[in-house]
Amino acid sequence: MATYSYTGRDSFGKPVKGKTQARDESTAILSLKEKRISVTTIEEMQQGLYQDIEILKPIIKSKDFVLFLRQFSTLLKAGVPVIETIDVLSKQTTSKPLKKALVMIEEDVRSGKSLSAASAKQGDLFPPLFTNMVKAGEAGGRLDDILDRLATYYEKQHRLKQKVMATLTYPMFVGVVAIAIIIFLLVFVVPTFASMFASFGGELPTITKLVMAAGDLALGYWWTVPIIGLVIFLGWKMGRRHAETRLWMDNILLRIPVFGTLIQKSELARVTQTLGALFQSSVPVLQALTIVERVADNRVIANVIRKSRASLQQGETLAGPMESHWAFPPLVTQMISVGEKSGSLDTMLEKAADFYEAEVEATTDQIKALIEPVMIILLAGIVGTIVLAIMVPMFEIFTTIG
Repeated sequence: MATYSYTGRDSFGKPVKGKTQARDESTAILSLKEKRISVTTIEEMQQGLYQDIEILKPIIKSKDFVLFLRQFSTLLKAGVPVIETIDVLSKQTTSKPLKKALVMIEEDVRSGKSLSAASAKQGDLFPPLFTNMVKAGEAGGRLDDILDRLATYYEKQHRLKQKVMATLTYPMFVGVVAIAIIIFLLVFVVPTFASMFASFGGELPTITKLVMAAGDLALGYWWTVPIIGLVIFLGWKMGRRHAETRLWMDNILLRIPVFGTLIQKSELARVTQTLGALFQSSVPVLQALTIVERVADNRVIANVIRKSRASLQQGETLAGPMESHWAFPPLVTQMISVGEKSGSLDTMLEKAADFYEAEVEATTDQIKALIEPVMIILLAGIVGTIVLAIMVPMFEIFTTIG
């Protein structure tokens, strides 16, 4: 698909210019005419010379995606045709990746492709959950309801992610600030007092010597801190790319005291929400489990989902592999088992998702309440030790002078 730059006039006679993507020049002109733009000049742009530079892989922010889904659903319910809806949304959105994708999707839909097929052509820009649920909505003639359900789902996912990230970011931020304060005291404050004490003669106390040694170490080897941080970061990124290493890392993450429980509950909330939404949209169960396996961020959870899929293929139950794995609490497995037997699996999954959403919020609040006093005590202990290293020789000097 080529990119064309054009100039022309809109329906009010005002000069306009811009870019559009199409298979050929005639298709581009036809597309612009449908948008009520009278083309004056149009030419194909050379690949690489005029196109926007994208250093990072384009992604659609979750808030932009949720807004897009809400608006799409509302316009469809108001009776606006799909093509016109996509055209309106492509003009309204402030997200460049979404705008570009919608222009291409509009072209494909006008040429006869379905919305789900056109969305799937955008690669990883649109999640597989979206394309599969849209496909189910198109088949069932209830695309507006599916999009509304998707918007609700992604709103919950965004809120859940923000809640977890805020909880995990807080101790990291406080820790960085604490380290900066400690380094400042060790490098600038303690040496000043130490040189003053040395001028009075006598031997410095052991605690002062230890603190001074720590200051010298920080001053002499400060450059190792960013190097160690970079090595850890790169090691983490490389480890996440290797299947067995990532599985081992995710297993450790789930077993970390306090934080592991939070990660486990947030993953279970995501899995049950996604699976429930897919079942409610009439997506085939095996296909739904494949999508959920890809949605799960933790490979331990994803592996269990894969085993559950294999269990169903062999004619066994969905809950069987989950019941034998420690990462799935009895609450989840029992509700899934009851749902399978009663034929209300989507309802039971929705209730499980609601429960774990509430659990994540409660756990994050508990962690915040626990972290604050722990960080304060830890920081007070370190700073108190440094202050003590300064005060002890001062008392000795005053005692000697007195």
